[in-house]
Amino acid sequence: MYQELNRASITLLVNDFYTDIRRDSLLQPIFDGAIGEDWEPHLARMVDFWCSVMLSSAEFKGNVFGKHMQLQGVEMEHFRHWLGLLEAHARRLFAPEVAERFLAAARRIATSLQYGYFGRAEVA
Repeated sequence: MYQELNRASITLLVNDFYTDIRRDSLLQPIFDGAIGEDWEPHLARMVDFWCSVMLSSAEFKGNVFGKHMQLQGVEMEHFRHWLGLLEAHARRLFAPEVAERFLAAARRIATSLQYGYFGRAEVA
């Protein structure tokens, strides 16, 4: 169990989490529609993204909101399921206070995206 967030622990979380996403019957079609077979660059971007969010590394450059708003077929259930999977991975890998910091950031991001899609949020 990791006591602190660093690039190595974030990389492990991202790789484990997206391995599950790629096998998940609800989320896999959404991700495959956006990413296709080009997963390696996406995983590297997600590591940079989460390092930027959690470590203030400023490695990620991109428009998260705009990119996600282009996706079709996203429903509220996708967010609930995504957060549930992420929570399971974060709580398995990190000490409770570290996992909670990570999950708080994920909830803020999910809330923002939900407002973009639905004009309301169910995740806070």
